[in-house]
Amino acid sequence: MELGVYAVVGIAVIVAVAAFSRKLGVAAPIILVIVGVGLSYLPGVPEIEVEPELVLDVVLPPILYAAAISVPIMDFRRNLATITSLSVVLVIVTAFGAGFLLFSLLPDLNLAAAIALGAIISPPDAVAATSIGRRLGLPPRLLTVLEGEGLVNDATALVLLRSASAAAAGGMLTPWATVGDFVYAVVLAIIVGFIAGYVTVWLRSKLNDSVLDTAISIAVPFVAFMPTEALGGSGVLAVVIAGLYTGHASSAAFSAQARISDRINWRTIQFLLENAVFLLIGLEIRTLIGAVDAEILSVEESIGIGLVATAALIALRFLWVGPLVLGLRARERWAERQTLQRWLSMGYSERFPRQNRRWHRRRRRERAYERQRADLEQLRLEQIDWRGGVILSWSGMRGVVTLAAAQSLPQSTPYREQLVLIAFTVAVVTLVVQGGTLPWLIRLLKVQGIDESEDRRQLATLLDEISYAGISVLEDPASAVGIEEEIDPDLLERVRQSTFLRAEAAWERSRESVSPSETHAETPHRLYRQLRLAVVQAERERLLDARARGAYPSRILAEAQTMLDIEETRLRPPRADH
Repeated sequence: MELGVYAVVGIAVIVAVAAFSRKLGVAAPIILVIVGVGLSYLPGVPEIEVEPELVLDVVLPPILYAAAISVPIMDFRRNLATITSLSVVLVIVTAFGAGFLLFSLLPDLNLAAAIALGAIISPPDAVAATSIGRRLGLPPRLLTVLEGEGLVNDATALVLLRSASAAAAGGMLTPWATVGDFVYAVVLAIIVGFIAGYVTVWLRSKLNDSVLDTAISIAVPFVAFMPTEALGGSGVLAVVIAGLYTGHASSAAFSAQARISDRINWRTIQFLLENAVFLLIGLEIRTLIGAVDAEILSVEESIGIGLVATAALIALRFLWVGPLVLGLRARERWAERQTLQRWLSMGYSERFPRQNRRWHRRRRRERAYERQRADLEQLRLEQIDWRGGVILSWSGMRGVVTLAAAQSLPQSTPYREQLVLIAFTVAVVTLVVQGGTLPWLIRLLKVQGIDESEDRRQLATLLDEISYAGISVLEDPASAVGIEEEIDPDLLERVRQSTFLRAEAAWERSRESVSPSETHAETPHRLYRQLRLAVVQAERERLLDARARGAYPSRILAEAQTMLDIEETRLRPPRADH
């Protein structure tokens, strides 16, 4: 009963803060941490201490999976080098740099334990940064890099933490053993994660029941996580791989209903779990402060070391991102040369077709060239300049993994309570200071986001392309539906006209002026949508009247309501994500 009350209160606080944060213009995780600290000191609120296994083994996998399925694998691939640099190399450099700093500040702490704490505070959490970035219109490439970094850096940090903890306990003492353990954990995670994603996608594609599909979907992160951890691999990386594969394969393997259901379910799960963790960070502060033994190291000294570590982490990230951004320019020039060489080789193959290999091999090369050229065009359109580099450097807020991993330190670790408080200090300070000032920094630097008019034009062009492909089946309509009778021409014309409605509406929106007076002009398709919505609303009112009268069986009423819901969902414009 008591647990249920806490859950209801927690959800109410999360929803209220999320609604309030939009009006205030501040990311919800920042406010939740502050609210949690305030609530922890209220009379009657018990001391709260969450088991680290609960966060690492139960909460973290679905959070990462929910984020992974929404990341387009095409964007992830295009920015793989940048994401790897930030989420793997920088995490290792930061862990060792922070570890040596803590080793010099805490005399009784051995180097391996110091590096373990460095691994704990090294991975940034992209939740606050991406929520702020989406609201303020950061360029899509920056958001992709931040999301990709947040997906992979947790795995790097946790594997490094495991190796450092083993070394501190007298286990792996040689660098080669540590490197071997890291490589084994990563390779195993990729293999198991891919298998888990492939098998569950295949199984879900055979189901026509949305309830069964949702049940399997919720189990996927744990299907990838548990066997990988049992075999000594990185469970969180396996979850990310399974999520990336599922998100990519869903377009072809799942029905539209399954994709919509998946999107809503996982957005809700991600919203509740992520924000619950940030609320817990604040709620645990009082317990952590009370556990510190002042005779070993006082609370003030621990917080001071946490502030020094925070400054060092920020400096390391700036020092790393600067050369990284410069390297992106060199990578773009290299990509230009590679694309030109592939184009020249394609021209040579066309001149001498008999000297070329089989046609399908040439076609693969053509597709590879098209993809490489598209990648190059996107790199040119979405370049990360020095302004983007500054935003990337300042988006180093810590969060979920720092919370859980810090409390997983063995009880025998010297300064354990102080180390946990240091880690929490880093998390809270980076969230409040960096997260709180990030919107101001984005506005100050005038970072340009997406060009909405160009996006509308590209959407209309894409809808034209797919509409013409779809309409081609009407050249032989009888075979398309599997009948031999001749189909009524009027029926074909109705199908043809309805097919182009989306593209025509998209072209109308693309031609609308940026001027507010012209943007809201009543175009034919907007009027059509408004009239259809008015009709659906009148139909819904009559349906409710029929239900009140009891004129029809409940199953008939439910079926009619489902039809109206589908129609209304199709007509209403999409709303912004939470």
